[in-house]
Amino acid sequence: MAYKITPQMYEKIKHFARFPQTGVSLRQMVMFGQNPSQGTLLKATQFLADELPIRIAHRVKELDNLPHNLSEMPSIVRVKNWYAQSFEELINFPKPELPQSIRERLFATSNPSNPSTTIMSTATKLGHGYYSHVDDIDWPPEVRYYNEKFTKLIEAIKRRHDPVVTTVAQGILEYKQHKKSTIIDTDIQSFLDRFYMSRIGIRILIGQHVALNRLPSRPDYVGIICTKTNIAKTVQEAVDNARFICEEYYGLFRAPEIQLYCPEELSFTYVPTHLNHMLFELLKNSLRALVELFGDDVDEYPTIKVIVAEGKEDITIKILDEGGGIPRSNIPLVWTYMYTTAEAQTLDPNFSQSDFKAPMAGFGYGLPLSRLYARYFGGDLKLISMEGFGTDVYLHLNRISNSDEPLH
Repeated sequence: MAYKITPQMYEKIKHFARFPQTGVSLRQMVMFGQNPSQGTLLKATQFLADELPIRIAHRVKELDNLPHNLSEMPSIVRVKNWYAQSFEELINFPKPELPQSIRERLFATSNPSNPSTTIMSTATKLGHGYYSHVDDIDWPPEVRYYNEKFTKLIEAIKRRHDPVVTTVAQGILEYKQHKKSTIIDTDIQSFLDRFYMSRIGIRILIGQHVALNRLPSRPDYVGIICTKTNIAKTVQEAVDNARFICEEYYGLFRAPEIQLYCPEELSFTYVPTHLNHMLFELLKNSLRALVELFGDDVDEYPTIKVIVAEGKEDITIKILDEGGGIPRSNIPLVWTYMYTTAEAQTLDPNFSQSDFKAPMAGFGYGLPLSRLYARYFGGDLKLISMEGFGTDVYLHLNRISNSDEPLH
């Protein structure tokens, strides 16, 4: 039976939506180290138990107040109910029953500016922090049990929200059909940016927490974050995947060549899967532009170049193709959702991959979502095109790792 929001639950959601969201930086996430104590994980559980309902409440409230009747589209209502159900499960999750000595130890490591914030609090407090080191003592089984139960809960929430991107996209299609229009208003574009950026943040916090609690210790990894992400290896992996998809999609014997210029040992702290996703999307676009400009029966295509430069603030990856470029009037459109020069694909609301689809051309989400992923950790994605020649894309990655999430 489909979940429905009760009036009482909606009042709670509105209450939580009044609290500000608390940003987390990549550097804070890495502070946990490879083997955090159960007490340190318990403090992180406290942060998520407080923070996730606030973030989800903000999204439910916004989904309920979208412009131009978008909130009434069936797929948007479905997503709103998923978020509300997750909110209810989080606020109803029972607090741990801990011995007095453990409560005192946790109290001693609480944020001194807000000493009332402890794992035993019954109301959400402000000033809570994501990372708080707690000594590795002989923690009682209740602590491990509580961490395990909470990890199971947020894993289930993450699975529930897997189809959100395609379901919201389906809601936009319903809206366009309802309005009999092919154009999406700028305020809806802004909503999608905020919504998907928030989703990235929620999924990273959950993914990191699950990895810290579940995955065995790996060299150079803290949860899902690699402290020595090798740029050349990550780019090459995305190159191989994109060329394979291109050959499969167009029936090519050999996809266009991609030449990489990058110091072999260049590495930095990042989430490798995110970097791989962004590069895969960008390379896929360049490959498609070349094949569709020159056709699928030529012996040789112009080589795509990938150049990596290391600066003090950023590592920048530049992708150059000779795929004909984009008309200047169309440049703003490439950052809009549902814009694609490829043949439109039917959306499957049950499609459950998180954000990116493997086909050569998706439903116009690749570039705007990639830019959000870049911006999430303080980077950016820019595009410069020469119509009649080709396109240069600049992926800026913040190597300092201390910028907080861009929360709205």
